[in-house]
Amino acid sequence: MGHPAGMDATFRTSFHSVRKVGVMVIRPKAFNPYEFVVVASLRAQQLLAGSVPRVEGDHNATTLAQMEVMEGRVSRTAAADAQGPHQTFWQL
Repeated sequence: MGHPAGMDATFRTSFHSVRKVGVMVIRPKAFNPYEFVVVASLRAQQLLAGSVPRVEGDHNATTLAQMEVMEGRVSRTAAADAQGPHQTFWQL
């Protein structure tokens, strides 16, 4: 008794204790922080537009993009130097 809207303590405790644990991607010191954020955000936009992830995992687009940049699977290039098919109207 004493629980709002008829909720018992068991349900309330189990409901509030279930939460998704996120992944924290720590940027290596060698990366320029501004460039890391810009490249990761552009890659996240590509992932949201349907590009295939280059790392494994069940994470959201932002985390996958940060992981890809951190592992060196995505980097900034000049438009003239980009190789392969363009995945979107702009290319990383």
